[in-house]
Amino acid sequence: MKSDELNLNCYATLNLNQPWSLNTYKSTGGYEAWKTIIENKPSPDSIINLVKESGLRGRGGAGFPSGVKWSFMPKDAETKYLVCNSDESEPGTCKDRDILRFNPHSLIEGMAIASYAMGVKVAYNYMRGEFMDEPAIRFKNALKEARDEGLIGANIRGSGIDFELYDHVGAGAYICGEETALLESLEGKKGLPRFKPPFPASYGLYGQPTTINNTESLASVPKIVKNGVDWFQSIGKPNNYGTKIFSVSGHVVRPGNYEIPLGTPFSELLDLAGGVSEGRKLKAVIPGGSSVPVVPGDIMMDINMDYDSIAKAGSMLGSGAVVVMDETTDMVKVLNRISRFYFAESCGQCTPCREGTGWLYRMLNRIIAGEGSDADLDRLHDVASKIGGTTICALGDAAAMPVLSFIKHFKQDFEFYVKGYNQKQVAGG
Repeated sequence: MKSDELNLNCYATLNLNQPWSLNTYKSTGGYEAWKTIIENKPSPDSIINLVKESGLRGRGGAGFPSGVKWSFMPKDAETKYLVCNSDESEPGTCKDRDILRFNPHSLIEGMAIASYAMGVKVAYNYMRGEFMDEPAIRFKNALKEARDEGLIGANIRGSGIDFELYDHVGAGAYICGEETALLESLEGKKGLPRFKPPFPASYGLYGQPTTINNTESLASVPKIVKNGVDWFQSIGKPNNYGTKIFSVSGHVVRPGNYEIPLGTPFSELLDLAGGVSEGRKLKAVIPGGSSVPVVPGDIMMDINMDYDSIAKAGSMLGSGAVVVMDETTDMVKVLNRISRFYFAESCGQCTPCREGTGWLYRMLNRIIAGEGSDADLDRLHDVASKIGGTTICALGDAAAMPVLSFIKHFKQDFEFYVKGYNQKQVAGG
């Protein structure tokens, strides 16, 4: 017997009241939306229009309207695919992992509904390599439960609807979070971003039209279809409807995942996480994962947690990874750690990213070692400015934006290293 089969059997012996089980999901209204579609077979366009009207925005980072994205799928294509991007690799982000661990059936139902709406018969869930144990096993087990229940497969419950869903675990590369690199990896090739156009909607997996959605986005669909547009829009605020899971980490009392309505003040989210640890003063917050611009603490305390409010503050909601930093934080060292990550994860395909991320990391190393100069601060800004917008994918921008924002808001921290630190060394301090 294969190891994954042993794991499946192990999970099957657990208490069926566990949140990830089919019985628990059904007890909360799970699969009711999908069963209604199977029985009544509404027009696919009606489902797309429903999701459009709901205002659901992608929860993976860009915030693009999900229903609009679905409408890009060509109706006359004989073969087309839906791919779920569960390659959650943005530092500080762990929301999709917990959906796979604790509510995998919501994703399966969401993918089934989305596939029906777009005329897709085969879908894939691409999971991060580090999810190979508990998250992937639970999703695989949920797939088996759904298949045994007759909710996926060929001619589902005699309806004439075909839908097959496969799980796939990557090899742990950050670059595969970029949708075209993910497709390359899913095809068994090296995960390198593709030149665009053509875009996946016309030329995606195996050269066929493909829609790629985030885990949290697809897991939100069943409740929208079941409860309707008015229900969904009663949560959140205009253009920012529904709830969002925020992964809060850093200097807080209770780090973890918190699902709150979009538009909730950051101060309330911080309170949910127990406030800043040890009663210290808030210095800075990265509101959407390490790739988005940092926001000073005093500004962040007046911001609501939604796409538009955070954009007005000069940052992005991104993946929803909220990194809280208190007054003791050395911002230069934080940026050095972030830059080390993007230098290591650059696929090397684009010269500005391949060389620029290395320059950023090495200059920050030099500054921290007390060997930096004022010219290095100008050079950091110059190099970062020349990376953004010049690469095939957004990893170059992800590496550049933190540098530009850290220098903009916390230049004094950098000046301490290139001036105060050096003066202290000269004085023998």
